[in-house]
Amino acid sequence: MNTAAILHRPESEYAYLYKKDLMHIRIRTGRGDIKHVELIHGDPYQLDQTEWFKQSNHMTKGLTTSTHDYWEIELTAPFRRLSYAFKIEAYDGSILFFGEHGFSEYTDKNLKAANNYFRLPYFHEADRFTAPDWVKETVWYQIFPERFANGDLTNDPEGTLAWGSKEHPDREDFFGGDLQGVIDHLDHLVELGINGIYFCPIFKAHSNHKYDTIDYLEIDPDFGDKALFKQLVDECHQRGIKVMLDAVFNHMGDVSPQWQDVIAHGADSPFADWFHIHDFPVSYTETEDFEFSEDINYDTFAFTPHMPKLNTANKEVQEYLLTIGKYWIEEFNIDAWRLDVANEVDHRFWKKFYDACTTIKPDIYILGEIWHSSQRWLEGDEFHAVMNYPFTDAITAYFLHKTVSLPRMMENINAQLMLYREQTNQVMFNVLDSHDTPRLLTLAENNKELMKQVLAFTYLQKGLPCLYYGDEFGMNGAGDPDCRKCMVWEKEQQDTDMFNFIKTLIATRKAYQPILSEGKLIWTKADETTGLIEYCYQTPHHTLRATFNSGNNAITLNESTGVLSYLTHTTDHTLTIEPFGFNVSLINERTDEES
Repeated sequence: MNTAAILHRPESEYAYLYKKDLMHIRIRTGRGDIKHVELIHGDPYQLDQTEWFKQSNHMTKGLTTSTHDYWEIELTAPFRRLSYAFKIEAYDGSILFFGEHGFSEYTDKNLKAANNYFRLPYFHEADRFTAPDWVKETVWYQIFPERFANGDLTNDPEGTLAWGSKEHPDREDFFGGDLQGVIDHLDHLVELGINGIYFCPIFKAHSNHKYDTIDYLEIDPDFGDKALFKQLVDECHQRGIKVMLDAVFNHMGDVSPQWQDVIAHGADSPFADWFHIHDFPVSYTETEDFEFSEDINYDTFAFTPHMPKLNTANKEVQEYLLTIGKYWIEEFNIDAWRLDVANEVDHRFWKKFYDACTTIKPDIYILGEIWHSSQRWLEGDEFHAVMNYPFTDAITAYFLHKTVSLPRMMENINAQLMLYREQTNQVMFNVLDSHDTPRLLTLAENNKELMKQVLAFTYLQKGLPCLYYGDEFGMNGAGDPDCRKCMVWEKEQQDTDMFNFIKTLIATRKAYQPILSEGKLIWTKADETTGLIEYCYQTPHHTLRATFNSGNNAITLNESTGVLSYLTHTTDHTLTIEPFGFNVSLINERTDEES
């Protein structure tokens, strides 16, 4: 028995309250090393009286990686408290007791010792990780406001270019996109099936991307004003669309009044401690690259001198930023915050931000921009989710970049799912492209069939799909700024086939979202030679099965078409899936009939 591979941590993603009074407990063991794992559990105050240690419950082996197996069990406790340990049996018949003090012999003496057990002292509902119910049902649509639609020519900044006049926009270009343009096209999003909009920043800023904020309490005049934004939120809500704003609390723009005061007054500025300044006066060495400078004597976002980093340990900064977080909820009833560069802001501040926002609006959704493993931020008192790049990286690495094998993609997906609580996975933000990355069609080397397959594979996963504006019409674009092209509104330039495909995909996702969210992921087929991939999400009453052909040749299977099929045909009770094709079937467990 490889005991070094065994891992369990109480009050973590390995032991947590899933729903009210319902616990999930996991344990990790070496891949293929353990025959059985059983959970010994009971009330900590009844160990001697009821001798619950004489009974155990089988744990189910679930997801695996190349090095580990994960075992799980779901249980309740009558008195909302729990002592527990593990009975671990190897294939050679050896058995170990694993509890609070590590490994020991499986003997009556060890089973009877109360201090040998892990403890969950009380199931506090206040400590349970929860996310708003509406979030799981949401399909998001990301809008880069400056490039979505120009609905009001009167607020165009000086030097605004004609809409779409440059095939490859530069970093400093303006095309006049604004909030009125979004309002004008809300019905387009409704037709597509979108019920959540994620806006890149709309606050007053110098750039076209608005991540160099000047004033967080004002709408950028290039986009409109507060009255227009209020109208936008109201019209979104009338259509069942949630609104998420993007804020940068890691840094400000260098033309903000606070930073300009520091430049003017140095150490005597009342804002001197709002930033991380090493010495005065503030300075940096100019380079040809606008976003990179050397010898900066203050902390910044990356090496960009025009984005000085905020000191979120400063009480005045905290109060200023918390006021912003509350203001847009109280005054405009926004539904969510997306927080830029969230991993570079201290945890203490984010806990205060969470409390401030959820006190005003308990069902607010808080999303952090973090590109790596994020357990520390997802304990239930900071963010509900992060932008799930590592998860989608596993998908794109296999389907698009061809840098990992099929088994490696599967294990990478499994590993990401095992990093977090189940309810966390249900609301993670799954993006395939964004304003920070090349567009999906470009990543697919303009292969639209491949793009459709990757979209379908991702939309049929746990977590929330997010569509980047224009992908529904097959827009392409390399990295920033090419991924920020003007939205294509000319009918003759739109790919209506792609639009209809994504519309159908979103409808399918929304129809079977409860199974995807609550179901248990089971990989049923994986053939690297043919490219066949099949997995299921299984609930007590239904199974949603998805089959993909990621290979170069058609694959014929003994099954029928289901609720969603693409590049498939049936003959004599068989289903043939062409390359880039897929089939999704719903199985009713009660009757074992497919639909």
